[in-house]
Amino acid sequence: MKCLLFCIIGLFSMASAFADPAKEQEIRSLLEERDNQIKELLGPENTDYTDEQREQLRDIVNDMMDYREMAKFALAEKFDELSSEEQDEFVDLFSRIIRDQSLQQLDIYRAEVIYEDITVDGDHAKVTTTAIHNERRIPVLYRMLNRDGEWVITDMSIDQAWTAESYRRSFQNIIRRRGYDALLDNLRRRAEQA
Repeated sequence: MKCLLFCIIGLFSMASAFADPAKEQEIRSLLEERDNQIKELLGPENTDYTDEQREQLRDIVNDMMDYREMAKFALAEKFDELSSEEQDEFVDLFSRIIRDQSLQQLDIYRAEVIYEDITVDGDHAKVTTTAIHNERRIPVLYRMLNRDGEWVITDMSIDQAWTAESYRRSFQNIIRRRGYDALLDNLRRRAEQA
């Protein structure tokens, strides 16, 4: 019994030793600042936006995203088979599509955000939040990476759908059935419409 008690105390001690309150607060502050900037620019519901305001919103919403990391994950092993120019084109197309999608439903950015948990493990972090919009509670999670001293988002989940993971399934399916060139043509068409 004493052995079990010591093991439990040891596990709690180890867990607290890995916790990094300073990094957790840094991440929370970054996300809260971003959230406040978006809300300020959005203004009240049913507000009309100029093209300049929409572009500012697009930048704020997407400024923390690491599109290269997301694209690399979404394309899986195929990414490493591409030349650096092909990789750059893929990342550009992928990011344009995601950036455009981020402005499809602006009202979601007016939601109240509750930060439930921020877990930091070295240069990686997972953030669990709940967005409350129109009395609906929507789970929003972030996977983050500290790259060169800056925290960036490498994937996000809204209502249990991970962005990069969803694209990975879709891209792999297209590559298996029709090849990489067909996927690239598809992305080019979608990016032109963005």
